[in-house]
Amino acid sequence: MVARRRNFDYCCVVKKRVNNLEPQPVEIMAPAGSFESLAAALRAGADSVYFGVGELNMRARAASNFTVHDLRKVARLCHSCGARAYLTCNVVVYDEELNGMQELLRAAKAAGVDAVIAADMSVIRFARSIGMEVHISVQANVSNIEALRAYAEYADVVVPARELSLSRIRRMVQAVQSEPICGPSGKPLRIELFAHGALCIAISGKCGMSLAAHNHSANRGDCYQLCRRRYRAVDIETGFELDVDNQYIMSPADLCTIRVLDQLLEAGASVLKLEGRGRSAAYVSVVTSVYREAAQAWARGAWNERQVQVWEERLRGVFNRSFWHGGYYLAEDWAVWSGAPGSQATEQRRFLGTVRKFYPRAGVAEIFLNADDLQIGSAIEITGPTTGFVRHTVTDMRCDDASGHAQSVTLALKGTNVLIRLSDKVRHGDKVYHVEPRRLG
Repeated sequence: MVARRRNFDYCCVVKKRVNNLEPQPVEIMAPAGSFESLAAALRAGADSVYFGVGELNMRARAASNFTVHDLRKVARLCHSCGARAYLTCNVVVYDEELNGMQELLRAAKAAGVDAVIAADMSVIRFARSIGMEVHISVQANVSNIEALRAYAEYADVVVPARELSLSRIRRMVQAVQSEPICGPSGKPLRIELFAHGALCIAISGKCGMSLAAHNHSANRGDCYQLCRRRYRAVDIETGFELDVDNQYIMSPADLCTIRVLDQLLEAGASVLKLEGRGRSAAYVSVVTSVYREAAQAWARGAWNERQVQVWEERLRGVFNRSFWHGGYYLAEDWAVWSGAPGSQATEQRRFLGTVRKFYPRAGVAEIFLNADDLQIGSAIEITGPTTGFVRHTVTDMRCDDASGHAQSVTLALKGTNVLIRLSDKVRHGDKVYHVEPRRLG
């Protein structure tokens, strides 16, 4: 990975002006649930990356969470690319977990993690006591200016309640700038908004359904996602069953603000947060790069409908439950349901094989096709813990003939080694996937 020299104070070339005040940087914050996703986020130009460690975060069920031993490496990788590293510790914390929480925050501070994202006051107060920057999670349900003033004692960044309209958020930003409402750093609070990703039906993510049904709490990062399932109404007296017309009545479509990103930026959003710590490196790469490009285009005055359509089509290529454009921010009708149990991505990825070797001088990757054939013109994606995410269209391939000499081929068969020229460095063990259109419905 090539380090990008960037001063975080000017982390994004995007600049905005709020109430005729000095331009402020707009931060693109990407998710990471694994080293592959982390590398993909940094390669795609994220200004910051947020991640979880162990069980004290809202993705505690994820198998790929980082460990406390990874903290120093995560922070080092982020800083080498000019990005910031944020630890999520945004669950409800119980008494018996206070010591563990404090040990985690001490370890994060020692490792160079830049801030903790939190909602529980035990986390917020302890982080401040050790001089660690705090960002208030959406779980805190900050819905008014007085709440902003209260949290400003502890935090430099606040995520308002997810359900607020853009007009309410705009009034918050105006209050922050005009008073000003400053955090511990002495600078005006920065307002962070979710720009893209999964939504749940609960208010600011606070839901008791999984806890009631399975004793696994969503507010502890252990949600069973019962809202994503189909349900049937049953008459208890007669046993008559009725399928609900919309089979996924509690599963909202994903938030996608790419069509209205200009309105979010004009309203004064300082941080654009992209949801997806449970998603693939491909998802993280595409979503991060799209929103960075869009924010930069808006700053240059190059925002236009044609480009928005291109960005949206790219977003549809990776995991999504269909899109809710503008969402709460524009006070759109809440009855926007996913209508399907899983992803509505327009592309699908099929495993091909693994990288055996990369020849940097020639810019050639040797790939063993242990799962399927590969032909000229195919789109492939390569992911790995250090590589992150690389997408490439195959324009030439070489395979060894019977005498051991590499010959150009148009089709490489399963079970063979193939040489492909790449402009990006890949590594031994990286996984290779074939990308193809996906039929929906």
